[in-house]
Amino acid sequence: MKEWGGRLRRVQIGNAISAFGGGFTLPYMFVYVDQVRGLGAAAAGAVFTVFALAALAVLPFTGRGIDRYGPRPVLLAGTAIAAVGAFAFGQATGTAGLLLSSFLFGAGVTTCQPALATMIVRCTGRAERSRAFALQFTLVNLGMGIGALVGGQIVDTSDPASLTRLFTIEALAFLGLAAVTGTAKMPPAEVEPAPAGGAAKNGGGLRTMVADKAMLRLCVLAGLIFFTCYGQFESGVAAFATDTVGTPPSTLGLAIGANALTIVLLQMFVVRITERRRRTTAMAAAGAVWLAAWGAAAVAGLIRTEAVAATVAIVAVYALFGIGESLLAPTMGPIVADLAPTRLLGTYNAGYALVKQTAVAVGPAVGVLLVGSGTWPLYLAAMALCTLLIVALAVRLRGHLTPAQDNVRVLAVPQRGPRAARELQTAA
Repeated sequence: MKEWGGRLRRVQIGNAISAFGGGFTLPYMFVYVDQVRGLGAAAAGAVFTVFALAALAVLPFTGRGIDRYGPRPVLLAGTAIAAVGAFAFGQATGTAGLLLSSFLFGAGVTTCQPALATMIVRCTGRAERSRAFALQFTLVNLGMGIGALVGGQIVDTSDPASLTRLFTIEALAFLGLAAVTGTAKMPPAEVEPAPAGGAAKNGGGLRTMVADKAMLRLCVLAGLIFFTCYGQFESGVAAFATDTVGTPPSTLGLAIGANALTIVLLQMFVVRITERRRRTTAMAAAGAVWLAAWGAAAVAGLIRTEAVAATVAIVAVYALFGIGESLLAPTMGPIVADLAPTRLLGTYNAGYALVKQTAVAVGPAVGVLLVGSGTWPLYLAAMALCTLLIVALAVRLRGHLTPAQDNVRVLAVPQRGPRAARELQTAA
């Protein structure tokens, strides 16, 4: 275990480096294309679309590569592609060059995610896995927050060279990820009997995942979660706060900071609570907290003429989102790991990442469209309905998971005398 701990630390440091790079550059890609290169909002939107589409193109191959060659070679390939894409993005001046480099950038970033998740699973036992994923989530939020803060000090829209430096530093960060985490030797995968008929070959891994009803239900739930929360609070909710409520951008930045601070302060405290509860219960609780967040957003919209009270409500929205995210962090990744056959861990992680990327790409478009059209009550009602559906689907998922997958602890009860007693006690 001590050796595993050293490897896990390197993986978690890699997660932090990757998140720092994301916060360092992603918030400034739009302004770089639109204002610095002067190509307009349409070109900037196309760049983000291509960045998201890259995930759809590479993730099926990423999962198969992890299962066949292991997560470390795939991570190294992803960091190399991302480094080339980030550097090229900072040098490109025309639309064609920006689109090509955006595709490489997105493909590399997307390739790294399931590889890092698989490394966490390889470096942990079942008992430590929830804490490891919770720590990963904390480091990702902390890294993105620090990255956005540092990147904001470098960006100067009147100086294109400042953005070139930004993306060059991002490329170097990916090389740092390769050096720290890509060189860590992983524990060997557990050996399991080969499936009859060579099911693991010729796309059999994907067919196995699609035939897994529990995994499909989890993916539907995950898609709704990422669409309703992660796909909204930096787009739809931000548009609602600024355009409808009239929240100043500086205050919005404070609210987003409150989200990250909530996660950093609460995550390891929350994980101690969720360790003793069903994972599906934690997921349903996250939905209930987000329902309160949408309620706070409705209050902000109704009292928007009262600037101070509306601002407090908007900050509360982001803080409540952070509480819900903290409840989810120790649950989703471990369930995927427990559902996946050992030989298909990469495929399952890649499939989960594909659902996540798709939902995060679709969510902002829907949210901004509804808010931009002036139908903010409809927007909030739709998001509240989706949140209620999250709660219902989380509860229904319970019947499709084994006790171990749902974190139901089975404890042995000492026996006294020859009389028969219950041998097992299930604790939720």
